[in-house]
Amino acid sequence: MKKVTITKNGPYLVEGGVPLAHQHIVTNAEGESLEWREGEKLPAAQKYALCRCGSSGTKPFCDGSHKLNGFDGTETASREPYESQAGRIEGPTMLLDDAESLCAYARFCDPHGKVWNLVAKTDEPHAAKLFVHEAGHCPAGRLVARDRASGRAIEPHLEPSIGLVQDTAEGISGPIWVRGGIPVVAADGATYEVRNRVTLCRCGASSNKPFCDGSHASTRFSDKT
Repeated sequence: MKKVTITKNGPYLVEGGVPLAHQHIVTNAEGESLEWREGEKLPAAQKYALCRCGSSGTKPFCDGSHKLNGFDGTETASREPYESQAGRIEGPTMLLDDAESLCAYARFCDPHGKVWNLVAKTDEPHAAKLFVHEAGHCPAGRLVARDRASGRAIEPHLEPSIGLVQDTAEGISGPIWVRGGIPVVAADGATYEVRNRVTLCRCGASSNKPFCDGSHASTRFSDKT
């Protein structure tokens, strides 16, 4: 069974032979996030440990540095379902759910006047297409587009896999992108809500552990160091 288990003040243990690859944010000349590009694929054993303290010398894998640097990996994120955490903006044909605490600073929400404004134009086919694209490209699942009539979430198809986000435009490395409905199990054995896309902190600085809160941007985290 594919799953990610959080260890107390230690790494993420990934089981089930989950594929692992770098995922690069592709931007335009203005630096706006437009697409994802898969980069280097890393060897993924049946079971492997990913660093979450940010200090490993063998990133993305754990080398035990958390035992020496006093890493505090206490989980502080809400365990309420996403729908309980998210606010909602209503548009003419679609809805936008937004759980701001899950923001991973990937910035796919910014082009074309911002996703929060596009939802108001979803009765226009082009705007509706852009709206679904921007919400669906949010790696953290902070943003979810829904069909207004049915309430159905409009989710991208993501195979069970893990991406290591690389933010080339900003010159930083982003979170661990868990995709395709892989369960994330807390250190106390409870399972977080299983979702199509979530991002886990790997810089060690998030105040919403285990999830990314964008702190890698302010700390200038790089998995090359």
